[in-house]
Amino acid sequence: MDGRTREYLEGRFGDYYRSTDIPLPPAPNEREWGVIPWSAGGTRMHRHQSLLDLGDLSDFLARTAPRHVYFSSARFADPGAPSMDDKGWRDADLVFDIDADHLPGVDPEETPYAEMLEAGKQALLDLLDILESDFAFEEMQAVFSGGRGYHVHVRDESIRGLDSEARREVVDYIRAIDIDVDGLIETRAFGATTRRVLRTEGGWGRRTHRRLLEFVDGLLEMEEDAALEKLKELDGIGDGRAKTILGAFRNNPDAIREGNVEAGGPGVRTLVDALARETIREETSPIDEPVTTDTKRLIRLPKSIHGGSGLVVEPLERDEIESFDPLTDAVPDRFRGREITVEVTDPGTVVFDDDTFTLQSGVQSVRESLGVFLMARGRAEKVTE
Repeated sequence: MDGRTREYLEGRFGDYYRSTDIPLPPAPNEREWGVIPWSAGGTRMHRHQSLLDLGDLSDFLARTAPRHVYFSSARFADPGAPSMDDKGWRDADLVFDIDADHLPGVDPEETPYAEMLEAGKQALLDLLDILESDFAFEEMQAVFSGGRGYHVHVRDESIRGLDSEARREVVDYIRAIDIDVDGLIETRAFGATTRRVLRTEGGWGRRTHRRLLEFVDGLLEMEEDAALEKLKELDGIGDGRAKTILGAFRNNPDAIREGNVEAGGPGVRTLVDALARETIREETSPIDEPVTTDTKRLIRLPKSIHGGSGLVVEPLERDEIESFDPLTDAVPDRFRGREITVEVTDPGTVVFDDDTFTLQSGVQSVRESLGVFLMARGRAEKVTE
């Protein structure tokens, strides 16, 4: 990025901060703050600052217009102390990071940016489902990172004191690391007899049971031959077992809804094992472990601008995530409404702000919001108007 481009972006970031109210996180005076300025030749972070050092945050951002803005997940007695040992750690939010670069099926070199962001959003929804249903967390904030993924800040008081090892156990649960599939089934007494049943009350047992019920409902909507073929796709289920299982599903649906894995014979257990592994494979959320286990992590400030995209680090309400389109909804309004001249250095197709652009190399006039996006991502340079 050349000097003219850096100067232009710094100026427009300053205009954004002068026109935008930036909300503070809880206990802002107890957190460490860090920024990366628009410096030539690097992205060195200026950190170990307290809000007392910065002064009024909105004024500070308007004056300095940094490239990136961060605050700590941790709360400290002295957040501005120059070393971590001197800060006096008190507690920390539980922070999750989903980076689309690391998602299964995503190739950063081949997958279009818009598709990467959509995959990240689906991973976010899976993560929130686990945090809400399995952990019953209540104080959570989901945030589009402004770059390649999403963050979730959990601020329930009950978890803020967890150390790194305890946080790693949370990560292992969410990613289903070393999960015992056999442990999802328990033996329960029913009068004088016992039954093997799925643990349907919560956790991965409940998730497997939910998938089992969906599978059963799908089978019962099929013609018999199609349903039998579907069952026989599973290892260990032949003609005889398939007919027994299908008969059990049709004649004793209540048993399946109660999680009874013995109804229908050993074939049902085979089916449950297969669905449990499918559930774990498809419903885990590929969170970044080092971010969550780090009790002193710096994380992007919501409503700041990401210097690598020109998009807003956008906080999201739970009910708006499904329809959220970062390449439209995170575009700063401040950068809309006029055109600028840039030199495109990395041509190609760009999906952006409800439109698709096919960019050629060279100097051209583009919407300012698109120009900022291209310059921040290293695909264009600013030229004289």
